[in-house]
Amino acid sequence: MTITQRLLGTAGLGALLLTAACTTDPNTGQRTISKAAIGGIGGALGGYLLGDLVGGRRDRTEKIVGAGIGALAGAGIGAYMDAQERKLREETAGSGVDVIRDGDNLLLRMPSGITFAYDRAEVQPQFQPTLNDVAAVLAQYPKTYIDVYGHTDSDGSDAYNQTLSERRATSVANYLNGKGVQSARIATRGYGETQPIASNATEEGKAANRRVEIKVVPVTEGDLR
Repeated sequence: MTITQRLLGTAGLGALLLTAACTTDPNTGQRTISKAAIGGIGGALGGYLLGDLVGGRRDRTEKIVGAGIGALAGAGIGAYMDAQERKLREETAGSGVDVIRDGDNLLLRMPSGITFAYDRAEVQPQFQPTLNDVAAVLAQYPKTYIDVYGHTDSDGSDAYNQTLSERRATSVANYLNGKGVQSARIATRGYGETQPIASNATEEGKAANRRVEIKVVPVTEGDLR
């Protein structure tokens, strides 16, 4: 592939993601692109949002089937995710959590400043009510896979940041499971400092990069074949 083809491909992907990242106001029905969505596009171009589910779709689907969770088909997929997106936006309004739409997938971005104390992996008590609301919505819409991603800024060693990101992802996953979200739906991954969404040259950028994200992906009939 030539350099020109690569550039055109990247530009085309960015345009597609920009369209997919539009969000719908639950009250007016107007579709807009938020600053958070633009950040989500940057992460997607980095690779992990476009990649397959943690652990692979086939292995995850076997667990889903074993747990007796059903699947979605056709137009029902978009409608199901629309309803879940609307509910998540309602429950997290004003909390600091960003809800980003990417096609039929959802991404909840939670800055660590509101989720964890500095250098800690336990969910802060003041954030637990919001995470309780998120868990309630995820439990209400069980026909989805849930990936929990942990991220850090660039301060500290690569090894330490990797471990911290894994601990934080696991902490959120365990919390969700403890609030009724089936473990068969959940997987975790830590990315350490490898997936920044802002510059680590500023404190503001570092704060943005210290985050946990929850990716919500519909289980479709095609996954069960």
